Amino acid sequence: MRVPAVEWVKRDHPGPGVDMAVVEDVPGPDLEGLLARDRRAGMRVVERLGPVLETMASLRGSGWGRVSGAVRGKGACERLVLERALRDLAEGVRRRPDLAAVRGRVERGVVEAAARVEPRRRYGLVHGELGSDHVLVGAGGEPVLIDVEGTMFFDVEWEHVFVRLRFGDLYRSLEVPGLDGARLGLYAWAQRLSLVAGPLRLLEGGFADRRVLEGIVEAQMGWIGAHV
Repeated sequence: MRVPAVEWVKRDHPGPGVDMAVVEDVPGPDLEGLLARDRRAGMRVVERLGPVLETMASLRGSGWGRVSGAVRGKGACERLVLERALRDLAEGVRRRPDLAAVRGRVERGVVEAAARVEPRRRYGLVHGELGSDHVLVGAGGEPVLIDVEGTMFFDVEWEHVFVRLRFGDLYRSLEVPGLDGARLGLYAWAQRLSLVAGPLRLLEGGFADRRVLEGIVEAQMGWIGAHV
């Protein structure tokens, strides 16, 4: 995948990290800004991003976990997602009475979605948090992925649920073949619940733009309401 290039590194010590690094300057703009200013030009970049995601999905690892570390996760990644989804549901229930009112149906939907997932032994390469704000546009109009420290081998379906949320109707240019519908179903529940619990936690603090977080929560609550 296209990422800024490291041109030169200087390290004068045996420990982790470097003293100095020179990396390629990709001045942008980012894809989010380009889509806002010139949707047609932004769509051309989105179309070029689609083959990038397909190539990443085709790169396989025998275990799941961060590319930057040798340690791989234990157990099935869908089990991890299920456990987190149920924790997020419990957090959301404490803060939203309307979610508490449908807790049983939501939990049943999540558990039933997890039960439909078949075991998997190999995983694809994913960015982990790929929105249009994490894509710069190179001088030739090519997409340049940034913030890649979370790149990992995981279920590709996890990435695509997130990408669909972030790109909306433009996602049709980014979908890859062969996605597992059962995993898409489970991960849709998990990410929606995360986008309820996370903003609600922040709203209890001093987050500046409360309307943004409230809008995120209400959008997810609408989706949940339509699926229970």
